[in-house]
Amino acid sequence: MKKKINFMCTAFRDGFQSAYGARVLTEDFMPAVEAAANAGITHFEAGGGARFQAPFFYCNENAFDMMDTFRKKAGPDANLQTLARGVNVVGLSSQPSDIIKLHAQLFKKHGMTTIRNFDALNDVNNLIYSGKCIKDAGLRHEVTVTMMSLPPGATGAHDPEFYMNVLKKILDAGIPFDSVCFKDASGTSVPKVVYETIKQARQMLPEGTPIAFHSHETAGVSIQQYMAAIEAGATQVDLSLAPVSGGTCSPDILTMWHALRGTDFDLGIDPDKIMEVEEVFKDCMKEYFFPPEATMVNPIIPFSPLPGGALTANTQMLRDNGLMDKYPAIVEAMKECVAKGGYGTSVTPVSQFYFQQAFNNVMFGKWEKIADGYGKMVLGYFGKTPVAPDAEIVKICADKLGLQPTTKTVLELNDANPALGIEAAKKRLKDGGITDFSDENIFISACCEDKGILFLQGKAKVNVAKNKPAAAAAKAGSSADGYTVTVNGKKYGVKLDGNKATVNGKVYDISVTEGIDAAAAAPSAAAGDGTPVNAPMPGLVLRIPVAVGDTVEENQEVIVLEAMKMETPIYAPAAGTVKSILVSNGDQVTSGQILMEIG
Repeated sequence: MKKKINFMCTAFRDGFQSAYGARVLTEDFMPAVEAAANAGITHFEAGGGARFQAPFFYCNENAFDMMDTFRKKAGPDANLQTLARGVNVVGLSSQPSDIIKLHAQLFKKHGMTTIRNFDALNDVNNLIYSGKCIKDAGLRHEVTVTMMSLPPGATGAHDPEFYMNVLKKILDAGIPFDSVCFKDASGTSVPKVVYETIKQARQMLPEGTPIAFHSHETAGVSIQQYMAAIEAGATQVDLSLAPVSGGTCSPDILTMWHALRGTDFDLGIDPDKIMEVEEVFKDCMKEYFFPPEATMVNPIIPFSPLPGGALTANTQMLRDNGLMDKYPAIVEAMKECVAKGGYGTSVTPVSQFYFQQAFNNVMFGKWEKIADGYGKMVLGYFGKTPVAPDAEIVKICADKLGLQPTTKTVLELNDANPALGIEAAKKRLKDGGITDFSDENIFISACCEDKGILFLQGKAKVNVAKNKPAAAAAKAGSSADGYTVTVNGKKYGVKLDGNKATVNGKVYDISVTEGIDAAAAAPSAAAGDGTPVNAPMPGLVLRIPVAVGDTVEENQEVIVLEAMKMETPIYAPAAGTVKSILVSNGDQVTSGQILMEIG
């Protein structure tokens, strides 16, 4: 009799993150969830990771509502699993104890069953309290060791000995868990390393402990990895469904079923039913733009380990900001960021730190601008890296960020920080004019910060990748459904639609009458009368800490942009009075666009 290999369907969380940058509307994919449940799939990845923030940031949806809907469609008995990043839970920045506890309680409340819990640095200190909270909330805890292959020539971590050392620390720390996952988000681990790691883990763990292995096809070796893991004793692998399988995603269920034919293992599926589910799913997603980089194996990934879940999220942001031409150079620059950053596993949030720093190195010059996350990582603010970061980079980061290296634990730092935690989240809500201090809103405020507040204020905008090819073609040439208006040498894209005008993406109410009335003809503080404050790069307007009429000093922060999940403060080029502010929170701006004027 064949041994059954369990699988989790990652299509509706990791698949979305890996193919669409996690930007998928709930109502669009729920028919596929229902079809998958009817086909006998009982274990789904249903949220967490980037699929917590993306609904707020890009879909104008509440992630908690999405989880509630998922539970209804999947049925009461389905094992719904989410992904958590240790002390970061589902944010890109780390959290204090009260928010970590609230995370587990809220995910239990909203129908989740299991939380896979990992730390990208494999610092076990970041898993102890988060794991306890998950179990205390009545959830299953899948503790995780993160894996990748180091770039050629790099040594000192990410081999079976290193992973067994991490696993031993987990056991010695007494972290409660129900299963163990070995997670290779970049898909770069050598299959032989996977085999030796799982084999040694099977010997170290208590008998009967479920072992899961997770990977992506980005580097082209995921099926070999999965076969090695199964033969070494793994009891579960993560699989996806077309159209979000293969390429940057996990392997397809049918591909794995085929690979196991003629062996002693079986997935226990009806392949005909899975094919029917995939047809439903393809129909659900037919209007979504599928990035070409999500469909292919990328041979450069073992040299610059970029996980599938971060690859398309970043390329979507590059497209948003008109910077996709920089992508090859950024991936190439990642190698040095990994090599000098202490070998943290390239999985969110560390993969984002690597990409952000590579982005900065390409855009502003090598090590001229330090990404906040990357700098804090090498300085120890997110835990201990697997090996010591490059000493010169540590010094550069300390100088640029004005911080000294630390050996304190993340919880020690965060619990002592008054800017973090439930009370700080309540203040952010209050400052944003939000009076509903529900647990959900507090958590959104804590983990999604300013962009979460924009959502709760009703100011979030839908930015999912539908009809993207037409937009991309328009970018390459010109659009016939609007005008380019040049004022004082600055170009503005203008589209007219009845009593609405869209100027550089911002919609204005307009009316047109014949003749020029006296008020319109009078001299005014028109654009060009003062010193312009220009956007140094494309991005989203996140905060405007000044108002028209305010007096500002030279080099005072007057606006904050967000691009590539990084905040970029914009400073006043001269002292004076703010004469006009030409953008609003939530606006997408282009490089060189005038944001405000100072006179």
